[in-house]
Amino acid sequence: MSVDACVRTEARRAPEPHRPLAGIQVSAAGGSTALAVAADHLALLGCEPATAGLGHGTGDTRPGHGTGDAGTLVAATGAGSLTCAIDWAGPVALPLASEADVQSACGIAHIHGRRYGAPTPLGLDYAGTVAGVLAVTGMLAAFHAATRGTRIGRVRTSVAQGALLATGQYLAMASAARTHPSNMPVPMTSPAPDAAAPPFTSADGVRFEIETLDAEAWQSFWTLLDAERTAIRRGWSPFQNRFATAVCPLPAALHRVAARRSYQVIRSVGARTDVSVLPVRGPDAPEPGALPETPWTVSALPADRRTAAGPSVPSPATASPTVSGPLAGLVVVESTGRVQGPLAGHVLARLGARVIKVEPPGGDPLRGTEPLVGGCSARFLALNQGKDAVVANLRTPGGRGTLRELVRDADVFLHDWAPGKAAAWHLDATDLAGARPGLVHAWASGWGEALGPTPPLGTDYLVQAGSGLAGLTARHGEPPTPSLMTLLDVLGGLVCAEGVLAALAARSTSGRDRHGSAPLLRVDTSLLSAATVLTRHGSGAAASRRPGPSVPLTSDLTELAADPRFGAALTRAGCVLPGTPWEFTA
Repeated sequence: MSVDACVRTEARRAPEPHRPLAGIQVSAAGGSTALAVAADHLALLGCEPATAGLGHGTGDTRPGHGTGDAGTLVAATGAGSLTCAIDWAGPVALPLASEADVQSACGIAHIHGRRYGAPTPLGLDYAGTVAGVLAVTGMLAAFHAATRGTRIGRVRTSVAQGALLATGQYLAMASAARTHPSNMPVPMTSPAPDAAAPPFTSADGVRFEIETLDAEAWQSFWTLLDAERTAIRRGWSPFQNRFATAVCPLPAALHRVAARRSYQVIRSVGARTDVSVLPVRGPDAPEPGALPETPWTVSALPADRRTAAGPSVPSPATASPTVSGPLAGLVVVESTGRVQGPLAGHVLARLGARVIKVEPPGGDPLRGTEPLVGGCSARFLALNQGKDAVVANLRTPGGRGTLRELVRDADVFLHDWAPGKAAAWHLDATDLAGARPGLVHAWASGWGEALGPTPPLGTDYLVQAGSGLAGLTARHGEPPTPSLMTLLDVLGGLVCAEGVLAALAARSTSGRDRHGSAPLLRVDTSLLSAATVLTRHGSGAAASRRPGPSVPLTSDLTELAADPRFGAALTRAGCVLPGTPWEFTA
């Protein structure tokens, strides 16, 4: 499908009434997955195509396949135009010209391949999909700056920078462990001969994934299945750390235990012990619930629920947008943990927003996760560098009062709490309407509302399994298998940040009601909605048809971190971190 056709198709499906970029015409030149994703998301925001018949989303622009760049978008507004250039390599000094090149050089094939013991490319255009979301996020940030008087004429990003951002927590850990090797909690190496990663297979042939964040639940689950105590104990550490290491060498004894029980019995034990169990679905299998049609949903609070607080007022922040910091002056209050939510706030901070992270007493548990850099976790830095921190116990009335006071001066409230918790704590969108008229209330969830009010745990690998994405991440010819790289945590965080900026654009274009109030907007995103972005676009160039890489495979992230060819795309803060993935010029 041509990029233009993609724009036309998705424009008809765009949700009403929030199409904040309606009236803006966009022309697209190029033929990459990154460009197709960006064009799709701009159409959902209301943009209309200005030209026709421009390229195909093949994910490959080698000589003979395209222009050498991943694509260019030009948005024409009444005030001028905004150009977004998507490169393959960007500041990386390597001849990258395809998805295969980027996955090979920037560490994706290495991290995804850890479970197999050798670098293995993903069979979908993951880096290109990430870059497409980054492109639209950068354009929305530029539009936001324009509403506050700062003119930005050009945004540039690259597929390589998208890949490096996706590998950021692994890169931070590897570079920190090189300096402080005793801090690495578990090795990031291939599985031992007597161990294997999930999924499991039941006696009746069902491949399934499990999830729990509780060591006692893990022990109870396997004990009821009659697993050996030694195997249960040995399995918890690699299972718990698989999000950080991309390996999960579980004792083979656990797989044997699972193979002796029917899937129905295993599901029943999971329900008794509060362990989530889901079958691993292929892309054509029936979905567990209604899949989201869009990456994000922006909805307005009804007017009768938001006028009592009076007119909305501008954020008290004194900073104004700059070309390099288009969100300067924006205040975000964030209450998140793990990867998805913190990464969303991290992206907004990289664009210039002031992000205030509300942490529990003692701080975010991730702060103490090894390897450490200057007393702080390298993984924490990769997701939270530059944020301000405020301690509040949200389980108490006083702590929730502290959060409400912070929200009074904020533009955005972002959380990733379990379903129902915001309402139970009286901190959902309607509750905060009185505290801050015009607030953008953003929820980054696992499943959204697709599986009802009590869904399974919404973590990366479980959503990969349940959404059908696992059929695209498996090696060619093998059954559906989730990647042990946190694909959806990263893309889900990026989609959430994109949704926040879409809501800010809607707020700036929606006007005010008769009381002078701007609408309070709720943004809903999920790992499941991120999965639909990948299943819709990421399989555009299947690995079996994709040309191989023309650059060497990266097999050691410490070498990548020290490679001068990546120097302009990386920063150093005790460990190596990805740099800001955009360049803005007037």
